[in-house]
Amino acid sequence: MTTSHSEVIHNSAESRFELAEGGYTAIAAYRIEGDQISFTHTVVPEEVEGRGIGSRLIGAALDEVRGKGLKVVPLCYFVKGYIERHTEYQDLLA
Repeated sequence: MTTSHSEVIHNSAESRFELAEGGYTAIAAYRIEGDQISFTHTVVPEEVEGRGIGSRLIGAALDEVRGKGLKVVPLCYFVKGYIERHTEYQDLLA
């Protein structure tokens, strides 16, 4: 399995990051206010759970957020947990 972030699409029109896998699409929804991005929820379809899709999705999203100079407000429990487990992203917290 690849861990490339190139599969993740930033769908700014829908305010979400997307990752398609096995005919299903996982999403990480957000809203931007000023220089902060609030991740409101992450959805990984039940049919593709347990494959690391959520982690790949959030890792790529956070890499893009870093590149844009935004601070993260993790309203979503999945994003909050991901940042807690991956200390390299803790500097992004608002």
